[in-house]
Amino acid sequence: MAGGKIKKEKLRNGSAGGGGNPHFQGGIPFHKSKGQHILKNPLLIDSIIQKSGIKPTDVILEIGPGTGNLTKKLLEAGKSVIAVEVDPRMVLELQRRFQGTPFSSRLKVIQGDVLKCELPYFDICVANIPYQISSPLTFKLLSHRPLFRCAVIMFQREFAMRLVAQPGDTLYCRLSVNTQLLARVSHLLKVGRNNFRPPPKVDSSVVRIEPRKPLPPVNFKEWDGLVRICFNRKNKTLGSIFRQKTVLSLLEKNYKTLQALQLSHEGSSDDTEMVLAVSALGDTLEDLSMDVDDGRDDEEMEVDDGSAKGSEFKEKVLNVLKQGDFEERRSSKLTQTDFMFLLSLFNKAGIHFS
Repeated sequence: MAGGKIKKEKLRNGSAGGGGNPHFQGGIPFHKSKGQHILKNPLLIDSIIQKSGIKPTDVILEIGPGTGNLTKKLLEAGKSVIAVEVDPRMVLELQRRFQGTPFSSRLKVIQGDVLKCELPYFDICVANIPYQISSPLTFKLLSHRPLFRCAVIMFQREFAMRLVAQPGDTLYCRLSVNTQLLARVSHLLKVGRNNFRPPPKVDSSVVRIEPRKPLPPVNFKEWDGLVRICFNRKNKTLGSIFRQKTVLSLLEKNYKTLQALQLSHEGSSDDTEMVLAVSALGDTLEDLSMDVDDGRDDEEMEVDDGSAKGSEFKEKVLNVLKQGDFEERRSSKLTQTDFMFLLSLFNKAGIHFS
């Protein structure tokens, strides 16, 4: 019997109203495993609303609304709110909270996994998300069409700082480069863990993401293929990275395949192709978003010694690096413009990364 189960949970955990236990609100126990950390500081919620720049005509997407503390403020600020929530308990709580109020007709609740469901049109996204979906969600949003104006999202602080990291920063990584290719990213607020119920183990940050319009004229699969190789050892010289046998073997295989098919690749202007590539990127970046150079010496990497059959191709690759004066440079210091130039040099030489 459901009622008996709830009663037992109350006895174990204290008052269902949340007064005796920080893991409850409105009779609902929160699950840390699902990333359920509810914002409890009203001043922080007001600050997020203010910095979001919501217009009265905006359709707002909220992900993981929980019990609706942020939802209420979003409904007050915008035209309507589309809330995506995976937990059916939270969906019922949300519907009960706004039932019979002037907000009920302006709130649409979608029950489901935001990574799997098709998102409707929205102008702006404002959300306190489960941190375990940070990377795939970021790139799902950036692949959404039509493009939205901006997203203001709460992330784990270290993830947020990687999103905004610049060349030369310790946290500058593949995630930084790929996100900043597609969007302007800025840090808005640092948020302490005590602003949540229950408090997470890490501090958080609110980040603003504005999709670039128009998108840069680059084939995203090619771009990410290059960046993936470069950030495999981001503090090594590009000369060392592109002397690795595995890298040379991969590039030569691509080179011979494209030659056989007589394909000429140019920077893609096909927005559909860009969308598919970006949407698939989030999952592959999930484990790499917190990547760090492991500090291994160049001598420990499997480097081609020049005696292999592909040594002629190796010279072709190294000549590209020399042509752009990239051989002694390191990925950790390269800008978006540098990566764009390097990719164009490789492509002109018939070397591709997808």
